Amino acid sequence: MHRAPGLSVRLKLTLSYAGFLMLAGFLLLAAVWIFVLRHLPDYTSVPGGVLVRSTLLHDFASAAGAVLVFLLMFGLVGGWILAGRMLAPLTRITDATRMATTGSLSHRIRLPGRRDEFRALADVFDGMLERLEAHVAEQRRFAANASHELRTPLAISKALLDVARTDPDHDTGQVIERLHAVNTRAIDLTEALLVLSRADQRSFTREHVDLSLLAEEAAETLLPLAEKRGVTIETSGDITPAVGSQALLLQLTMNLVQNAIVHNLPEQGAVWVNTSVRPTTAVLTVENTGEKLTPQLVSTLTAPFQRGTERIHTDQAGVGLGLAIVKTITQAHDGTLTLTPRPAGGIRVTVELPTTAPHPGALPRRPAAGRSRSPV
Repeated sequence: MHRAPGLSVRLKLTLSYAGFLMLAGFLLLAAVWIFVLRHLPDYTSVPGGVLVRSTLLHDFASAAGAVLVFLLMFGLVGGWILAGRMLAPLTRITDATRMATTGSLSHRIRLPGRRDEFRALADVFDGMLERLEAHVAEQRRFAANASHELRTPLAISKALLDVARTDPDHDTGQVIERLHAVNTRAIDLTEALLVLSRADQRSFTREHVDLSLLAEEAAETLLPLAEKRGVTIETSGDITPAVGSQALLLQLTMNLVQNAIVHNLPEQGAVWVNTSVRPTTAVLTVENTGEKLTPQLVSTLTAPFQRGTERIHTDQAGVGLGLAIVKTITQAHDGTLTLTPRPAGGIRVTVELPTTAPHPGALPRRPAAGRSRSPV
């Protein structure tokens, strides 16, 4: 916004201090005039002669003028100094803001002293800068990883096309099959990035959602994959109302169940999907058998393009955004995501979302149930 130049806050405070001091001096002199000098007789006998009232008033007026001039100068100088001292923290905050606008987010104000309005503002601003710096760093890492992940299928496609062009006798069917697989991976990655962006911007409509129905749908949809990998899926839980985007929460549930199926034991693996209601939250828990994971590794699995040890070479390895999408969708719904390694191997993922009482008829009723789905 373009603004016309005006007086500085320091000058305004200086004039205010000086004006207030002048007003106080004027009122004090007026009180002396009204309550003392006004009631003096015309002539007053004093040791050594007679004091004339008009002469006394003239001398008082001259002295009062000199006092007011002194108060004006004192108020301007003192007010300027005091205003500068009071506004010094604001100057530091302004300098830090100016540096932040140029892209320098590592600077911190760190005002010393006890807490007051300026220091509270500085602390809030420091916290904002810290979050912005972390967010920007995360976005840069994400952009670099996304560029790398997108470049890989494109480079593979180019190499396959170059081979087909330079070697006419090469098996065309094999080239097409590999191009199809690479293209599918690029499409999956692009769609995952779009879901991640949509969830991060919170550009969705909130509605009443039953997490137990989403868990059932995800298990039914992914049952063929579980059968192919010899994994048993078991779902349980009663009606679990939450508020959010049904499409995004279904994507969250699908990602968790698919990860639990893919990152499991080579055979006779198991996945448990449970929904429950706590006093203030709706809870979705997905637990699976698998290799033993350390807490350090588990804490990194929600980072974009992060995959567990020896998982990148397996089929259905995904694009490395499954848990990153789960984390973003959970945060967009003001929920919490907890990843805990199981002592026997595998991982337990818990998603807690805000709950609300559903309107009558908003959610279908069904009895509590537990269903086990085994490979055919």
